[in-house]
Amino acid sequence: MNSNSNGAIRDARQLGKVKMFILGLQHMFAMFGSTVLVPILVTGYFQEACGETLTRGLSVSVTLFCAGVGTLIFHVCSKFKVPAFLGSSFAFLGGFYTVANLNSGMYATMSVNDKAAYACGGVVVAGLMYLVLALIIRVAGVNRVMRFLPPVVTGPIIICIGLSLAPSAVNSASTNWLLAFVALAVIIIFNIWGKGMFKIIPILMGVLISYAFALVLHLAGVTNPDGSAILNFAAVASENVIGIPNFQICKFDVTSIMVMAPIALASMMEHIGDMSAISATVGENFIADPGLNRTLLGDGIATAFAGLFGGPSNTTYGENTGVLELSKVYDPRVIRLAACFAIILSFIPKFSAIISTMPSAIIGGISFMLYGMISAIGVRNVVENQVDLTKSRNLIIAGVIFVCGLGFSSGLTFNVGGTSITLTSLAIAAIAGILLNAILPGNDYEFGKNPKGDKSRGVYLHTSTKNENKK
Repeated sequence: MNSNSNGAIRDARQLGKVKMFILGLQHMFAMFGSTVLVPILVTGYFQEACGETLTRGLSVSVTLFCAGVGTLIFHVCSKFKVPAFLGSSFAFLGGFYTVANLNSGMYATMSVNDKAAYACGGVVVAGLMYLVLALIIRVAGVNRVMRFLPPVVTGPIIICIGLSLAPSAVNSASTNWLLAFVALAVIIIFNIWGKGMFKIIPILMGVLISYAFALVLHLAGVTNPDGSAILNFAAVASENVIGIPNFQICKFDVTSIMVMAPIALASMMEHIGDMSAISATVGENFIADPGLNRTLLGDGIATAFAGLFGGPSNTTYGENTGVLELSKVYDPRVIRLAACFAIILSFIPKFSAIISTMPSAIIGGISFMLYGMISAIGVRNVVENQVDLTKSRNLIIAGVIFVCGLGFSSGLTFNVGGTSITLTSLAIAAIAGILLNAILPGNDYEFGKNPKGDKSRGVYLHTSTKNENKK
């Protein structure tokens, strides 16, 4: 049988080609708002820090291509069993922001495109760290490995990621507070009161409705408070309808690697949480079959592939898990169809150029929700995993992570063999947290003991599902 008694469909071919096509589009739209937001935010970081516009890599087109191909890579590695879509990861936003603002050593006079290339080199190394964890889990088992990465470590680190980006959200929103408020309000309304599919895509609705509002203001002759135009379509006219994305081969440097690679700690925990959530939604234990080592392998290779060609890191998307719950169609073929749609869309530069005209104020309004949500995810990680902060060891670990993650604003620079290396605040926090957790007695965390807590690790806009409410 291809379906269960609860109406779940595991082979979408029985629905016919037209319905499969529509279901694939639904999955693409579910990931779209969040996925394209990442390159828009990142290019804004580099433009603000360097005073130049990126012309290669980290564009909407490159991101969609890497998301589509990355999803297909993941499905190959996971034996075509897991219905997961890989989109842009929010966890690495802080790393991109830090690299964009590096202004010492060779970064002082570096062009904006080269800076972005070095940041993507760090993404490649972060992706390779997935492969290391996959191998360790294969050899030692997931429970033994996860004792070194409990929520008392990963939760505070995720909190620091969101809080470190807060000033960027305020700076962007301040260009036009009205647009920022509209974007934020729309996301809140759809996330709280939205029904069906609309509840799953609040960021996409925030982008569409606030952009439509900005277009109305622009056509009415309204400008930003500083007198600049709300929308600028000059770049759209010069773009072709069909074209190859502006890929950029990454570059490697120890400093940028030390900025980006530690963030893999948070994104790998996000992956594990997503695998737990998808397993609960679909009713199959994907952590056992095809195995967490295989899904981590797929996510890691996809992330390394994206960084190699100038794209942001990939991650399994919780938004698409919500679509699985909504549609009850659990066939991975539908996800692969959505990946193909994303690849096709990446070869339409004019479409990407239109998205890139989004006012920074709208980005700021969305970031108010996004960055705060990242920190709130960390809090939820701690709460739902029932971390006991009355215990001195847990309080010490969390406290040291917070001070390191927020206190070392300029990082820590030192020389090794004549090479200047900078550890960012997040890297220092991650190292300190892991070491303290390993050294201090009383570590009683056991992965799998609290399934609800294990699921709450994803750095995305969370939407409750029926499966969660039952637990």
